[in-house]
Amino acid sequence: MLTHFMSLFADATLFVILPWLLWQLTLKNLPIAVLPILVGMVLAVWHVPVSTMGIPSLYGDYIGWVAVLVLAFTAGLEMWQHPDEHDSQNALPQPSFARLIGGAAVALGGPFLVGTFLAYEVFLSLPGWHTPHTTPMIAAAAIGLCMAVSALPVLIGIVREIEPAQRPLAQLALKLAVVDDAALWIGLALLQFAAKGTSALHGWTHLEFLAVALLILLICGGTWATRNIPHPPLWVIWLTIPVYLAAGSWASHQLGLHELIGAYFAGAIMPPAWVRRLPVEKIGTFSLIWLAPMFFGHSGLHINGDALTWPSVIASLALVAISIFSKIGAVCLFPPAPGLSYRQALSIGSLLQCKGLMEIVAATILHQKGMLSEFAFASLMVLAVISTTLTGPLFNLVKPKT
Repeated sequence: MLTHFMSLFADATLFVILPWLLWQLTLKNLPIAVLPILVGMVLAVWHVPVSTMGIPSLYGDYIGWVAVLVLAFTAGLEMWQHPDEHDSQNALPQPSFARLIGGAAVALGGPFLVGTFLAYEVFLSLPGWHTPHTTPMIAAAAIGLCMAVSALPVLIGIVREIEPAQRPLAQLALKLAVVDDAALWIGLALLQFAAKGTSALHGWTHLEFLAVALLILLICGGTWATRNIPHPPLWVIWLTIPVYLAAGSWASHQLGLHELIGAYFAGAIMPPAWVRRLPVEKIGTFSLIWLAPMFFGHSGLHINGDALTWPSVIASLALVAISIFSKIGAVCLFPPAPGLSYRQALSIGSLLQCKGLMEIVAATILHQKGMLSEFAFASLMVLAVISTTLTGPLFNLVKPKT
C-alpha cells in the first residue's frame, strides 16, 4: 500500500505539479492540457526509466481515468452553457438554424474528407503508419476524424478571455464547436461499429439490451424532468450527476464503445435547466488542472519513443498544415453566418482549428481500439499540441481590426 502511495506521489509530481509550474512560468500562454503530454513525450523519446519509480502508478491511472470521464461529462454539460452573449456592442447577424448546422457540417466535413483522403493516399503508405488491426479505410477515417475535430472545452475558456469587441466571433465559433463536438463522439461510435463490421451485433446478451434500455431511460427521464421538475433542490441535481455519469459510461462500455462516449452523451442529455445551476466550469477546470494531467501525461508516456523519428515529426507538421488550412478554408468557403467579412471568417476558422484535449482523447480511444498505429498516434499527439498552442497567436494575427 505504501509503495502505491509513493508511486502516486511521484506520478503527481511529474505530471501535475511540474506542468502546473511550467504553466505559471509561461504566464499561462501554453494550454495546461498539452504540458503533461509534452512531459510524457519527452520522457518516452529519451527512454527515461520512470517505471523504476512505479510510474505510471496504479492510483494515478485510476484518478486520471475518472478525471477524464468527468471532463467528457462536463463537455456534454457545456452544450447547455452559454457565455454572456450581450457583452459586446458588436453583435453579428444571428444565423438561421439551417445556416448554423450547414456551416458546422462544412467546417467538420471538409477537413474530415481532406484528411481521410490524404491519409489513405499518402500517410498510410509511410512506414509504420498502417495498423494490421483494421482496414486502411477505417484507419484513414480515424486520422481524418482527429484532424477535423474542434476543442469545445478549450474554446469555452478562450471565449471567456477574448476582448469584448471580438467576443461575438468567438461565440459563433463556440456554437459551431458544440455541433462538431457532438458529431465527433457520434463519429467515434460509428467508427468503432464499422471496425467490428457485422460482428458488432452478434453475440448480444441481455446486458447489451439492458444498456440500450438504460440509455433510452436516461433520455426519457431527462425530457420528463425538464418539463415537470425544472427547479428541483440542488442536492437532487448533485445526486443525479453520478447516476447519469456511471450509467452512461457503463452502457457505452457494454455496447463495445469507449466509456468516454457514454460519459459525454450522459452530460448532453441531462435536463438543461438543471445543468445551468451547476458550476460546470469550476468542475471542469479543477479536473483539467489537478486530476486529468495524469491521464494526459500517461498518454504521452505511452507513445512509442522510437516512433517520434524525424520523418514522423515532418509528417506531424504536414498534418498541422493540412488541418489548419482545411479548417480555415472550409469556414471561408461556407461562412456560418451571412455577411461575414474575410477576416471574420478567418478568425472563426483559426479558433475552430484548435484540437485541444478532445483530439487527445479521441486519438487515445482510437489507438486503444487498434485503429491507429503507434506512428499515427504519436503524430496526432504532436498535432494536438501544436494546433492548440497556435490558436491564440493565429486568432490575434487574423482578427478584424478594431
